[in-house]
Amino acid sequence: MKLKKMVLITVSIASLVTMVLPVSAASTVPGSTLSTEDIAAGQMNTLSGLSNTQSGIPDIEKVETEQPRETTPSAEAEEETGLMAMGNINATLSSDVSQLVLLMNSNKMYQNGKLYLASHPMTVKDGVSYISIRAIVERAGLKLSYDNKTKETIIRRGGDELRFKLNSKNYKVNGVVKQMRGASYSSKDIFMVPLTSITQALGIPYTVNQQEKKVILSLSTKPVASFSIGNPEIFAGETLVQYMPNAYSPKGLPIVEEQWEGREEIFMSPGRFVVGYRVKDSSGQWSDTFWLTVTVNKPHTPPVANFTTNKDTYKMGELVTYTDYSTDENNAIVSREWFNNEMAFFLPGPKTIRLTVKNKYGLSSTAEKTIMITNETLYSRDDFYKIYTPVGSKYSFDGTKIPTWEKVPYQYESEPVTLIRSNSPETVYSEGILYRDSAIGNTRFMLHHVNATRKSVKMYVVATNRSTETARLSQTSLGMGGPTKYATASGKMSVQRYFESMQFGNKYKDVWLAPGQSKVIFSELSSNVMRQGDVISLFADLYSDQMIQYHVIMLQSTRDPIKALQNLTVLPMDNHNRGKYYEATKNIQYGELVGLTPSRLMIGDNSQDPYLIGTDGATGTYQMNAGNFGVLYRIKLHRVAPQTIITFNPRGGQYDGVIMVNGRMVQLPETSGLRAPHEAAVLHRTGDREETVEMLFTAAPGSSLSVNLLFQPLPEIKH
Repeated sequence: MKLKKMVLITVSIASLVTMVLPVSAASTVPGSTLSTEDIAAGQMNTLSGLSNTQSGIPDIEKVETEQPRETTPSAEAEEETGLMAMGNINATLSSDVSQLVLLMNSNKMYQNGKLYLASHPMTVKDGVSYISIRAIVERAGLKLSYDNKTKETIIRRGGDELRFKLNSKNYKVNGVVKQMRGASYSSKDIFMVPLTSITQALGIPYTVNQQEKKVILSLSTKPVASFSIGNPEIFAGETLVQYMPNAYSPKGLPIVEEQWEGREEIFMSPGRFVVGYRVKDSSGQWSDTFWLTVTVNKPHTPPVANFTTNKDTYKMGELVTYTDYSTDENNAIVSREWFNNEMAFFLPGPKTIRLTVKNKYGLSSTAEKTIMITNETLYSRDDFYKIYTPVGSKYSFDGTKIPTWEKVPYQYESEPVTLIRSNSPETVYSEGILYRDSAIGNTRFMLHHVNATRKSVKMYVVATNRSTETARLSQTSLGMGGPTKYATASGKMSVQRYFESMQFGNKYKDVWLAPGQSKVIFSELSSNVMRQGDVISLFADLYSDQMIQYHVIMLQSTRDPIKALQNLTVLPMDNHNRGKYYEATKNIQYGELVGLTPSRLMIGDNSQDPYLIGTDGATGTYQMNAGNFGVLYRIKLHRVAPQTIITFNPRGGQYDGVIMVNGRMVQLPETSGLRAPHEAAVLHRTGDREETVEMLFTAAPGSSLSVNLLFQPLPEIKH
């Protein structure tokens, strides 16, 4: 018997010689995955550690609780002598290390010489060693929980968190998905996971003795300290540093004391500073010191505002050229605010101009310069802005004279395009059908509605094939604006995107409908949720080879539009317009010379440009398309005189939109909207030769009609 004990003790000591203590808080050592196939007897594995912790819950919802059972030498002395001897040898190990011995294919576990029984044996499956998740948690001093919402079993230790799902090879370590050697599984309601998924994630060193079929885990009992810095950036002499300590005891003991090295609440100089942190638990044991390097930046400086003018003295009506030379050490200027930087001045005397620049850190500086305006005049105000206002920008003038200008006596031809205009009720207070009608062939949609239902809703266009043949719908162009709280912004953006889709052909789409089938079309529209007060505007062109019935509906965002359609009613109109109109594309051509004298081309006036007449498809009533919204105008002026300025002038109210001039998108205007009748946006200036000018226009929803295109000679250039 004495000889047997001696042999067992010798074997145990030999295995202990190969052990490695837990890695320190700052070190990470790569390890290997444990399995009975790839670990040689007596091999030592040290796995990388993490600085955060994890939480856990029962194996699965029906898991049985494993109760620790302490044994005495008399109970199984002969059978377990070797392990008990090893337990006695633990006295020679460091006092801050606890040893947990797991027997392969057995539910027996020894911790510091005491026997505990797991509810399920440690099992080798497909070459991977599995252990009951509850057993390892209880013995290693971890915390276990269960997330009913995500169906995840959670292990936590300090700031680390491991999340396991049943029958999955993937698990999460501090939110990062990683892969285990084998999938987790349940055996007799016991949740089993690969042992290395825990040791590797938590940095628990272990040794394997294949000869004796045991795995020995080295569990540190020392408290663990770490901290992080809550400030995204720290600046010398300015930033109050946010230290965020994180400390725990593997034994669950309270932390009673902490010590810092190199900690400063405010670092007074820039550089890199090493800060240390350690804690003591209630047993008097200290953690290793956790070290972190804190980078302290020098304080940000304000940008330097600086600008020049090309001269110091100017005539009235003379162009002032400003050059901005403002700088910032990080090239982080985010805004420039000018004061009094007029393109020209029309009263004599000193004029002070200021420029304030601000960087992304909120720091700013201001520069100013005073120039002198003489009593001489170079250009009048009106002449100056005709010459120098950039294309797409606006200028003010006396708009009362415009009705006296000669009208351009244009003619137009219409194209067979059906317009479906859904704009009434414009403000929608309940779910329902906004418009319903049928069309075949070339069809244009113009939608403009506001959500006032006090719900989150979506707008849909549902197409139904009422014919006996399969129908093909070919969408050729589409532009949508919104959702936004601003009707003019929504309308302007819908026109711009509509024209862009014509330029690039990027909205082409084919939809096939079987007889009787319904589908939602215009996915860009239905993919957007409209909150209370939101506006959406849409233009779209398509072609159908069969008669198609269309429903424009507004519906709570969670409902199915196809299923809900049969139970919806048509909402009554308000004072806006809806209806189906024919001949909705107008080709305007004019071959005579324009621009030698002031003249105007009127659109949406119901005189030169008569409103389209149609019907409300839902009620069959007569409708007039006031303003001709949804009508597309292709304008070609074959002879525009040299040195002519073409401008856009609204007459019915504020206007925000776009127009295409010779294939170029021009804003109406670049900045805030045009106000009728005393503002105009510059569209084009001809050069020294006669030109042909082509324009593409449609009225922007949310704006007011009518509008004028103005043609007038440019003033003579003076030097």
